[in-house]
Amino acid sequence: MSYLSQICSRLTGVVLAAGLASALVALVAPARVQAAAETGTLSDGHLKVAMAATYPPFESVQSGKIVGSDPDFGNLLAKQLGMTVSFEDAKFSTLILGLTAHRYDAIISGMYITPERTAQAAAIPYAQTSSAIMVTAASGLKPKKPEDLCGMHIGIVSGTVYLTKLRELSASYCKSSGKGEINISEYPTTAEAIQAMLSNNVQAGMQVANTAYALAAKSNGRILISSTDVIYPQVIGIYVRKDNTALIQTITKGIDGMKQSGALDKWLKDNHLYMAPASAN
Repeated sequence: MSYLSQICSRLTGVVLAAGLASALVALVAPARVQAAAETGTLSDGHLKVAMAATYPPFESVQSGKIVGSDPDFGNLLAKQLGMTVSFEDAKFSTLILGLTAHRYDAIISGMYITPERTAQAAAIPYAQTSSAIMVTAASGLKPKKPEDLCGMHIGIVSGTVYLTKLRELSASYCKSSGKGEINISEYPTTAEAIQAMLSNNVQAGMQVANTAYALAAKSNGRILISSTDVIYPQVIGIYVRKDNTALIQTITKGIDGMKQSGALDKWLKDNHLYMAPASAN
């Protein structure tokens, strides 16, 4: 073989090898992309969780660390799964957008399960919350259920899910029964609603139950929980991308394991929450 023929042969081999390498890269690339998309879930044993840390006692930031009942739950779940977990603070309104953009693996943020949200992401029920009626100890009032609020002046935070329910109750039951309608004053924040009650501007208030219990515990006896029934229950869930079926199955099994070990029941009782129904989608 001539020297020129040898060079051509070698060049042909290099070209073939390069082509083969390119073909292998093309075949492997999708797998690498998929693995990257799953980073933080099952591939490396780490779970990245987002939450809006502005809603105590579910989650809030203290000394630069996210704390609350939801981070506690996330740590228990990770322990059950034998995984590590980290928490990222994000605006509540952008949580699902960030999830679908693969910025994190799951949302655990006291987020109610609603048809609008489950149209965008899968929801795994992990707890059920309710509302509680609060009064001041000095008032002597003891409304135990929403119907007992007829004829009373109450303070509610704007935009809460039970605001509409109380208005409907006032119009349909209180008025027709001759007990007087519920006079509702709305406030921008929980702090303002509580201050209105302490200042006797309103006679009672309503909050999510675990928030109400936390507020009462810090009030030095000035605020009491007067309700005894489960009022306006709402199911809260862990949100995961719909296409991440492996993580959905893993979290579901993890919650089942927490139920069997008793860890979930203890966490629920410690946080004035209730067991969620098996399905709430």
